[in-house]
Amino acid sequence: MGALILCLWLVPVLAISLILLIGRPRFAEYLNLAAASATLVASLALILTAPHRKIVLADHFLLLTPLGLWIVLCVAIVYALASLYAIGYMRLLTDEARRLPGFYALLCGFALTMFIAPFMNNPGIYWIAIDLTTIVSAFLVGFEREAESAEAAWKYIIIVSAGLSLALLGIVFFYWAGTLQLGPVYSMTWGHLRSIAALSPKPLLLLAFLLTLVGFGTKVGLAPMHTWLPDAHSEGPAPVSAMLSGALLNTAMLGIVRFLGILKAGGAALEGQTALVVLGALSLVIAGLFIVRQTGAKRLMAYSSVEHMGIVALGFGFGGILGIAGAMYHMLNHALNKSLMFFGAGNMMRAYRSKDMRMMRRVLKFYPVTGIIWLLGAVAITGAPPFGLFQSEIAILRAGMASPNIWAVAVMVLLLIVIFIGFLQHFRQMVFGAGPVNDHRPDMRLSPWMTVPMWLTLIPLTVLGLWWPPFLWHFFVQAAQVTR
Repeated sequence: MGALILCLWLVPVLAISLILLIGRPRFAEYLNLAAASATLVASLALILTAPHRKIVLADHFLLLTPLGLWIVLCVAIVYALASLYAIGYMRLLTDEARRLPGFYALLCGFALTMFIAPFMNNPGIYWIAIDLTTIVSAFLVGFEREAESAEAAWKYIIIVSAGLSLALLGIVFFYWAGTLQLGPVYSMTWGHLRSIAALSPKPLLLLAFLLTLVGFGTKVGLAPMHTWLPDAHSEGPAPVSAMLSGALLNTAMLGIVRFLGILKAGGAALEGQTALVVLGALSLVIAGLFIVRQTGAKRLMAYSSVEHMGIVALGFGFGGILGIAGAMYHMLNHALNKSLMFFGAGNMMRAYRSKDMRMMRRVLKFYPVTGIIWLLGAVAITGAPPFGLFQSEIAILRAGMASPNIWAVAVMVLLLIVIFIGFLQHFRQMVFGAGPVNDHRPDMRLSPWMTVPMWLTLIPLTVLGLWWPPFLWHFFVQAAQVTR
């Protein structure tokens, strides 16, 4: 397992070094794809070989948990898909060809920061790793150097940094609670904080958790701290948007779940879960309001990310085996589905030379295959059967029915219906509706690099919707037992 973790870290480091040293665009894109493939294999091997319990390595420096490994797998899958798609998409940016090695080095570095964070056994070092994801991804958001992308990058840095400052203060308070039992100096690990939580003052634990919830919730994109997310997701290149939505948000959610575990050990489970459920429900409300009236293709996908992170928050907030299993299954399904949606949005934006959905009309006529895949992805992202998100949302709803926060089930059902109608109304107009482009025929040919990744997401999404693999259910049960 130690060798596999080193592979996850050293392969991207080696790829970054060679990309920057040689500096050729074609070499950079293929080397980045090779690195992504290698890390995907390593993450799969970790899932298959690691025991379904907590494992501490490297003198208590590294922590392996089922949830952490699951998030690493989600990151690796999205990184591999985004790297494959980026080859076709980034070649269209002819004015930026000389800067492509820098882009792929940053993309590889972004993945590396997300491979590091879940293994950190010290909450402070985990915070540093999450902060590094902000620094690296900000350059990717502003890569195209347009006024809108530069503004989005700065907004991302400022808002997320403010949130992470609150998270750091919360970590300090958690450490302070530990000093009351272990003395002024001790090794701050997730395990130590959980072991002394029952003896710590409950008000101090609650304050510390609320600060970390707001802080890391900003990074996750939970409302009302989500305001950076629509701009960053919509202005970055499409492969970067997929990484931000399908990989980064899950990585930040891990911190909230682990701090919630400390709160549970301190006897304040209901208060912490209720706070998380409230933010999850509020995220659904905000997402529903903005999705209905949205005009930008990638901004529509961005608000969908706010919605689905709210659903994941509800799953972990409801708790229990069903809630945690549903949330973890939702993480994977959302990572696949949102990658498909951003890839489709990137394709249509290049084909129609606009980000405005009102300029995208008769998609099926001009791009029948890509249009059908994108439309099926839109059906899937609303949680409709027979796709994977339907399975995970049903599990979360069932968990909510057995939780003290049953009121959130009604909110979730109502908002899912609103979002279903609003989201598919946009796609009905794009796919079938007539509009300003009646006299314009998009003539750009979509390369296989830009369409194959969409197939590679739609197929597993369908399989995961029709069949919840038993070995995944057993893995989620073990994860739930460790996470409690």
